[in-house]
Amino acid sequence: MKKQLVAVLAISLLAAGSAFANKKATDTTPEEDLKVYRDYFMKKFPGVPLNEFQNGVYAIDKVSRDSWEAIEEFPPYEPMIEEGEEMWNKPFANGKTYSSCFPDGPAQRKNYPHWDAKRKMVVTLPMMVNECRVKNGEKPLKWAKGPITRVLSYMAYESRGQKTNVVVPKGDADALAAYNDGKSFYFARRGQLNFSCASCHVESAGQHIRTDILSPALGQTTGWPVYRSKWGELGTLHRRFKGCNKQVRAKPFKPQHKQYRNLEYFLTHMSNGIEYNGPSARK
Repeated sequence: MKKQLVAVLAISLLAAGSAFANKKATDTTPEEDLKVYRDYFMKKFPGVPLNEFQNGVYAIDKVSRDSWEAIEEFPPYEPMIEEGEEMWNKPFANGKTYSSCFPDGPAQRKNYPHWDAKRKMVVTLPMMVNECRVKNGEKPLKWAKGPITRVLSYMAYESRGQKTNVVVPKGDADALAAYNDGKSFYFARRGQLNFSCASCHVESAGQHIRTDILSPALGQTTGWPVYRSKWGELGTLHRRFKGCNKQVRAKPFKPQHKQYRNLEYFLTHMSNGIEYNGPSARK
């Protein structure tokens, strides 16, 4: 799949007769994809403003939103933001801090993920946090949970209000290939349950699965890291990717694997124009 960059796209979009219908991942441009994707969700959930999709399922279900708003009065992730601020300001053994790698300050969400033309790869914010640590003689942090979510939560909090604006550089074949790879992964079925990411979050968005309501894919990358009640702690976006793969009984990749970075690149691009509001709380 990664070599061919092809995938059968979401059944719901096929039924809608969209520009995705019967096309390979390479048949449409990122700009065309964004328009079709956004139009699809705006029609599926009429009356929901674009920026409200930053709140996931709470943008489309009032009962869930009421409970969530009560939780947000005393958010469970608040102490983690404070811990992250301490980490940001605490000098490394060499006397430098994270600001030596991020001179513009902690509000960095608008800059990630992005395509690094020199390295020919998608670069994510967690990757840069760990590269900063290694550069300054510190050990890298584990990718999915724990201390890395603290510094990321502080950076996300400082980034609230920034708008998602992932650019796929025109004329850069490698960047487009990475984007299409993430797109293919999102719509390709896998695992013993034969589900794709889109099966739940495009085709079945807003429907119940047991007692849970499936969140729409639009805006899904804006609130990370997330405090999930199920986890009882903060987790990264790639932790959620890994968990979703396990739920459909497919072999997951490791967090920050190329496949997940490309998936993040595609999925974040599809939320362009929506404000970041992490960290956030989810069921």
